[in-house]
Amino acid sequence: MPLAKRIIPCLDIKNGRVVKNVNFHHGTWDAGDPVELARMYDEQGGDEIVFLDINASWEQRSATLDILSRAAEQVFIPLTIGGGVSEVEHVRSYLRAGADKVSINTGAVKDPDLINRSAEIFGSSTIVIAIDCKRGSDGGWEVYLQGGRTATGIDAVKWAEEVWRRGAGELLVTSMDADGTRGGYDLDLHQRLAEVIDIPVIASGGAGTLGHIAEVLTTGRADAALVASIFHSGQHTVSEAKAFLAQKGVPVRT
Repeated sequence: MPLAKRIIPCLDIKNGRVVKNVNFHHGTWDAGDPVELARMYDEQGGDEIVFLDINASWEQRSATLDILSRAAEQVFIPLTIGGGVSEVEHVRSYLRAGADKVSINTGAVKDPDLINRSAEIFGSSTIVIAIDCKRGSDGGWEVYLQGGRTATGIDAVKWAEEVWRRGAGELLVTSMDADGTRGGYDLDLHQRLAEVIDIPVIASGGAGTLGHIAEVLTTGRADAALVASIFHSGQHTVSEAKAFLAQKGVPVRT
């Protein structure tokens, strides 16, 4: 039996509220309370919830634990939190506060050994490496840090290979070009990743229709789809997305 594909609502958090923007920086709108939304998506059949404190790395702080701990009391699907993780103790504190997985982005690029140390202590299954990237003029993709503010010159596919070999259990890969546009995921990016790494990849950035989700899980060969705008706006529910995927023959958890 093929492994079930996952639908993962994403909650970008700024100043205690869920926000959404386009290409990381433009057209920000308030989507609501993070704990209330997480509970709603749990009830709709979401497979996991991802909380991303989008300014934490830029402001050189760790993500807030209050939202995580309150959500852990009310939500019964796996929770991932990311934002400002730069040391092993951050991972430990998030797991103790109720997270099932911890997402590391900027901190991993600045200190790649953080991946090894965290995986050895807490297990690879708890470590998600987030990669934010833009397509370059050479046809590849460049890694960006600090909420998409800082270019690195690092090739995203090569970085994905490295973090896999360092012990990451999963990747969360966001196309900054597609983020918030509702124009579809970057299928080329996810096809390329599927060719070179052997851990699950969560595709992020660009979902505008249920067809886009189906495309990235089939043509794009992603293991899970991160979705924000079309759920937050009420355009579709998680339940509708799963019903659509099942009709298309995509295996989903029910």
